Amino acid sequence: MANRKDKQGRVLHMGESWNSDKNLYCYSYMDSFGKRKFVYSKDLAKLREKERKILSDSADGLNVYIDGNANINYVFDRYLETKRDLKRNTRSNYIYVYEHFIRNTFGKKKITSVKYSDVIMFYNSILDKGMSISTVDNIHTVLHPTFELAVKDNIIRNNPSNGVIGEIKRKQNKYGGVRRALSIEHQREFFKWLNVEPNTRWRPFFVVLFGTGCRIGELIGLRWSDIDLENGVISINHNIVYCQKRYGDNKCEYQVSLPKTKAGIRIIPMFKEVKDAFLEEMTYQDNSGNKCKAEIDGMTGFIFFNRFGNIHNQSGINKVIKRIVSDHNTIEVIDAKREGREPIIIPMFSCHVARHTFCTRLCENETNIKVIQDIMGHKDIQTTLDIYAEVSDKKKKEVFENLNNNDIF
Repeated sequence: MANRKDKQGRVLHMGESWNSDKNLYCYSYMDSFGKRKFVYSKDLAKLREKERKILSDSADGLNVYIDGNANINYVFDRYLETKRDLKRNTRSNYIYVYEHFIRNTFGKKKITSVKYSDVIMFYNSILDKGMSISTVDNIHTVLHPTFELAVKDNIIRNNPSNGVIGEIKRKQNKYGGVRRALSIEHQREFFKWLNVEPNTRWRPFFVVLFGTGCRIGELIGLRWSDIDLENGVISINHNIVYCQKRYGDNKCEYQVSLPKTKAGIRIIPMFKEVKDAFLEEMTYQDNSGNKCKAEIDGMTGFIFFNRFGNIHNQSGINKVIKRIVSDHNTIEVIDAKREGREPIIIPMFSCHVARHTFCTRLCENETNIKVIQDIMGHKDIQTTLDIYAEVSDKKKKEVFENLNNNDIF
């Protein structure tokens, strides 16, 4: 069989071709994951330089991996290549977390040398820098499957990150480092402060946040068409994420995303207070003429918006919470001293704590775990059970304290 030739009569090697549409030489090859890839060049000699480098890098990289000499960075990159089904915003978040916290430090360690204690020490070092337990959880989300891939490829015997995040969380719980739901007293104080100017404009937003248990991205993306005031239900069918643009530079933008799992798509019944909050917001918009101007992936009609007519963002909401709590606590200390009582100090909290607080209130008043799981949109019922167990422990303690005060013996 005759070899193919270019216009100059030169014989083209296997995988080489002339792309007449692009007027370039092309070399096609299969990467280590079985995906077809292409490289191009105007000059055949330069194309073959690229070919040699590809073949050399492929052989060197695979041999290093098989011999167990690869570092964590290599395995993570390999893991990411295998995850073709990752949602765009999830992939973007994985890359951000890895590049920001792991690649230039822990990621340089040889994969076969990492021990359980190394992972614990690395996570502790992140906490020692003032990062939250949720940040460590995000780091674990990308490290654990990276090690798991190496286990499945028979590069290491055991996953050194198994059980680490549980151990870290237990220690954080012991020393008060885990996110806690607001107590009923603190929740009431927070809402009292929403009746004080200039906070009144925020009241509908926070009533819905605390009264539905929505994730902040779900609430930010909530549209008028997603709520049914007549039947008193809310349809959660998408959320808003802030991630890398689909095309062009590395800048980020708001995008509409479907929930990660089917559990995230759900119907939430409205409390009377939540329905009233929607009606209050609707009345304000009708009287003022102010409407959300944002259009994201073709979606419009978002319920809540900032003073510029754009949708809110999570960091902005957290700043509002911080301001309101700080103002309350400052005035409360003065008032309590004047009135001769202990001040009610609201702990600093985030948007996600509002969701955790809603779930806690549900667990305090509902015994059907499946109902709670469905309303919260928890994929794993263990998440629901953990919160329920925490609430139950508090309830048991309260029952015994009440019995103890009733002088029953």
